[in-house]
Amino acid sequence: MLNKFKPISISLSPNVQKDDVVLALKLLFQPWKWMRGGAIKELEDNFKKYLGVKYAVSFNSGRSSLFAILKALNLPTGSDVAIQAFTCNAVVNPILWAGLNPVYVDCADDFNSAGEVDIVQHTFGLPNEKWLNEDVIEDCAHALGAQINGKKVGTFGKVAFFSFSRDKVISSVYGGMTTTNNDEIGKKLEALQKEFGQPKLFWIKQQIFHPILLYFLILPLYKFIDLGKIFLVTSQYLHILSKAVSWQEKRGQRPDYFPKALPNALAQMALNQFNKLEFFNNHRKEIAQFYYKELSGTQFGLPVKENNIFLRFVITHPKAHQILYEAWSNQNILLGDWYRSPIDPHDTQLDKMQYQQGMCPNAESLAKKTLNLPTHINITMKEAQRIVNFLKQWK
Repeated sequence: MLNKFKPISISLSPNVQKDDVVLALKLLFQPWKWMRGGAIKELEDNFKKYLGVKYAVSFNSGRSSLFAILKALNLPTGSDVAIQAFTCNAVVNPILWAGLNPVYVDCADDFNSAGEVDIVQHTFGLPNEKWLNEDVIEDCAHALGAQINGKKVGTFGKVAFFSFSRDKVISSVYGGMTTTNNDEIGKKLEALQKEFGQPKLFWIKQQIFHPILLYFLILPLYKFIDLGKIFLVTSQYLHILSKAVSWQEKRGQRPDYFPKALPNALAQMALNQFNKLEFFNNHRKEIAQFYYKELSGTQFGLPVKENNIFLRFVITHPKAHQILYEAWSNQNILLGDWYRSPIDPHDTQLDKMQYQQGMCPNAESLAKKTLNLPTHINITMKEAQRIVNFLKQWK
């Protein structure tokens, strides 16, 4: 059955444009470029120049990057690492894999930590200024390009990490970067990158395939009720495509493709997106300004404006989950549900994350009333208007 509305999605590799698909198609038929090549160093050098740091060391994901940081810091086994709730298991798992103990701090209404933490998370692209200092690890997975008083995030703490996963600021489906000005940490990160080695060719092929299948098959099939989702899930079940979060990670276990270095093919894909970073973030801010204008004076709680790059435009409403369901089922609008649990995804086994219900009541409350509007480069003003028109019936 054909849906009468064109699909609008917040996820499913939202940054992918035609030039990214063309690059992926070329790489698919150039397997000699998959593991090693000049793109890795070029991406790292560009990061060093962009942030003004001494070291930029790439890995195959944000969680591999954080794991490498924790190993480089050489913390004693069982050490406590304070992190905020209202986060992803991709932050918690590297702590567990390193033999360390996650300690949860509740978040404030701006979705960033309300108390002192060891890993400062810049949630949804909003810098967490309050707890930044030279001793922290900066989690910049959502915030590449964000600034505080002209200084970029990722340069405030001892060391930082970024993510290039499928729905981050820039995307190579999987990928990550660590940055630091500390010589000891930087050299250890470089040694760990070599020690981890490259992921398998089959895994690399899955990631190259991702933007191609999404662009030509999966997203077009979302015009038909549930068909796009069925094709996506089937592709992941058959291991044609990878999942964003594996079943092992939802149980605190480590898949064998983490931690690894960033392969050359994904570095090329990340480079192509990195060259469009300012264009992407300017577009996000333009769409965000439209949402502010149209939703002011409504029942929706709106995000903090200052310094925000708006990876997603995060709003709150008492009926958030009902809105998410009706947007999809009635309007073919797939809005975002970051986060429906104090540790996302919602089916993560919280006990395996060493989290107990009631530990962080504000994070748990926000998880019941939060939804995200798309700001990515493929969202037009016309589509943003369609989203707003739907939301206004809930005002």
